[in-house]
Amino acid sequence: MKRCALLLLIFNFQFSIFNLSRAQTDIFRTRSQADIPYRIPAIATTRQGTLVAVSDYRYCRSDIGAGRIDLHFRQSVDHGRTWGNIYLPETMIGDGDLTKGHQEAGYGDAALVADRNSDRMLLLTCSGGPLFGYSTVDHHQGMARFYSDDGGTTWSAPEYIGEETIYQPLARGRYGAIKAWFVGSGRIFQSRFVRVGKYFRLYCAGVSRNDKENANWVIYSDDFGQSWHFLGGCDASPVPGGDEPKCEELPDGNVLISSRAWGGRFYNIFTFTDRRAAQGQWGEKAFSGKDNGGVEANQNACNGEVMVVRATRQSDGKKTNLLLQSLPLGPGRANVGIYFKDLADAASYASPQALAANWSGPYQVTDKPSAYSTMTLQHNGKIGFLYEEETHCGTQGGGYTIVYRPLTLQEITNGLYR
Repeated sequence: MKRCALLLLIFNFQFSIFNLSRAQTDIFRTRSQADIPYRIPAIATTRQGTLVAVSDYRYCRSDIGAGRIDLHFRQSVDHGRTWGNIYLPETMIGDGDLTKGHQEAGYGDAALVADRNSDRMLLLTCSGGPLFGYSTVDHHQGMARFYSDDGGTTWSAPEYIGEETIYQPLARGRYGAIKAWFVGSGRIFQSRFVRVGKYFRLYCAGVSRNDKENANWVIYSDDFGQSWHFLGGCDASPVPGGDEPKCEELPDGNVLISSRAWGGRFYNIFTFTDRRAAQGQWGEKAFSGKDNGGVEANQNACNGEVMVVRATRQSDGKKTNLLLQSLPLGPGRANVGIYFKDLADAASYASPQALAANWSGPYQVTDKPSAYSTMTLQHNGKIGFLYEEETHCGTQGGGYTIVYRPLTLQEITNGLYR
């Protein structure tokens, strides 16, 4: 038994080293501080299985709202083994003009989804200026909408939908007027349960700012992004004090919001009374971190991705659902990794407090300075993981290389699930 235990220890050590040295692809490279920096990854899988990756290309060398930012794309038609050339849609070139009311200054922090039943894709971005922290009720950045009907190869001109979608509804509600809105970058998710008309429902999360606080919201669309509504209404935020968020659908069809926080994440759950009519209510937000065995972001607050995937438990062969959460493990913005939680027992996600506690992992994806991350389920069953890494020396702060790595559940869970 001692010899078996020793062999298992050696195997696990070699397994961990192997994981950190796995082949990866630099999708968008920032090689030095002199380069125009890349930041903020998004990725989606089309109906045909094509991977579409997008990133900010930051001429202004700062966040959206500071000047010109373009969006760059790449595609893979072979599950990420090879990638096509970088391409830049003309409709996503910023002009750097920060004049009040002008939305074309730049496009950044993309959120992306591909319809599972057609070749249509939707991209939402922040647009224009000024910066989130300097916006006012009368002068704020907006939200742009783009469509592709050929799986992400060509894109429509931008439509600026922030006023009617976000600012005006909130101003009419009890919460009141806001000064800024920021769409949560990465993944817009499409419901597995709710279809109203032609499309399955979309959910997207964002953060607003007023005189008192930042606050998170989830918006949903039953017509693939043509119109949007606030899940739970505009009167109270599901995560008051929240930061950049993501959202996902739980196995029972309820909706989870995951919000960036110092040391971990905030979670809340919207419980439906009528899914088709989007009626129900939010619970009370709960913090997930070191003290409750949750997801720990040691000495950092950074955006990451949350996603549910179907899995098989290796110990007994039973089917289950795994909830994945990525974020920098730290200390600081470094060592991006993935936590996981088995949702086979409904009690484990019956409330935000239950969901926030008792996670497993983490799996460490990189041992380098690293920050934002997102993921998509590929048609070959792997997790397409896209993240910011200081692959090349001297790039941290100015930008990152956007790195792609295909992962299996066996790798992420150290053999516990597949």
